[in-house]
Amino acid sequence: MSWWQLYYHVVGAIRGREPLMTPSLEPLIHRQLRQIAQHQRIFVHAVGGTDDHIHMAISIPPTLAIAAAMKQIKGASSHAINLEVGGAFGWQADYGISSFSKRHLPQVVAYIENQRRHHANQTLWTEVEPFHHRSQAD
Repeated sequence: MSWWQLYYHVVGAIRGREPLMTPSLEPLIHRQLRQIAQHQRIFVHAVGGTDDHIHMAISIPPTLAIAAAMKQIKGASSHAINLEVGGAFGWQADYGISSFSKRHLPQVVAYIENQRRHHANQTLWTEVEPFHHRSQAD
């Protein structure tokens, strides 16, 4: 394959905006997202989130369609999480994704890794928090 540098900031919400990302479940969710992404040769730079949604900084190879990658990550992670906890965990069908340059990678990673603090302090990046600002009726 040719050389490539593609960086994406992905935001996905838990189905129904349920606050299921508890301190006990969060490591499992993060681990499953990382493992499934890496299995698809997607490089994971960071994973973080709050009780009802997740952020990831990832690099998807150009041979893999973004929609296909996200479908696989969400579907396989839901399945794996449910196998481990015996629940009805799932992701909302929609998600947000934006691209960014390599020079912004450290800032994006820091933002993702500090999601709980940013939400507590209301220091959110509104351009990448589309789910946070939408009402449940949307």
